[in-house]
Amino acid sequence: MTVALTPGSKAPAFSLPRDGGGEISLSDFAGQNLVLYFYPKADTPGCTREAQAFSRLRGAFQRADTAVLGVSADPVKAQDKFKAKYDLSIPLASNETCKMLTDYGAWGEKSMYGRKYMGVMRVTFLIDKKGRIVRTWPKVSVDGHAEEVLEAAKAL
Repeated sequence: MTVALTPGSKAPAFSLPRDGGGEISLSDFAGQNLVLYFYPKADTPGCTREAQAFSRLRGAFQRADTAVLGVSADPVKAQDKFKAKYDLSIPLASNETCKMLTDYGAWGEKSMYGRKYMGVMRVTFLIDKKGRIVRTWPKVSVDGHAEEVLEAAKAL
């Protein structure tokens, strides 16, 4: 069982394969704030709207000295297709092993039509320049979410 990450907690380190090839790590964002958001599945309606919103606001996040990274359990190939199809401007990382998803409490039991299964939870973390979690959004509602996270990032 994972420990719940709360404001003040140190963000768990990670290194994941990313869209376009290569790897992306928490240490790549040292010295800047990071929005780390988890989404269930690339190229589904809610995940698409969320990724488009974060992409649309990328410049505003940059002005707030904040990077944005989306993570799902989709393979890199699916991430690449998703990013290209919707012209997304934010990096996407793949965690097919679900270890990092588990470390962040973003992997758990879900239910649809009475059927229970394991999957990615829609969760967002705002991490400060020192690698500490500043704020969490444990049950994200897509509409207006990116704007709310941007306001929190501007307040840092």
